[in-house]
Amino acid sequence: MAEVIRGGLQAIPKWQYEAGYALGLSYAKNMTFIVVPQAIKHVIPGIVNSFIALFKDTTLVSIIGMFDVLGIVQAATTHPDWLGFSIEAYFFAGIFYWCCCYSMSKYSLSIERKLSKGF
Repeated sequence: MAEVIRGGLQAIPKWQYEAGYALGLSYAKNMTFIVVPQAIKHVIPGIVNSFIALFKDTTLVSIIGMFDVLGIVQAATTHPDWLGFSIEAYFFAGIFYWCCCYSMSKYSLSIERKLSKGF
């Protein structure tokens, strides 16, 4: 996440920093009012991409103690009552992941559209 934010800050041209200093702004005000609002617009896709990758990374989810979706599907398909339903279970897991990732992506696009209008 820090690399995504660092990349967004590096995407801001040097003359933006200089313009803030030319207006007499301090470093904190220059960052708060000029640089960071522009950097946020640049890093929203990267942040959402990081969240989607984290969501899909099921081993990290299992480490923190939550149930792993694919682990549950695999356990369910080995149960005698669910034999023969493995394709449906994996299809459901795929649809679940797709719906979650698609909704995060659409939310990201709405945030980008909202921020592109300016503050």
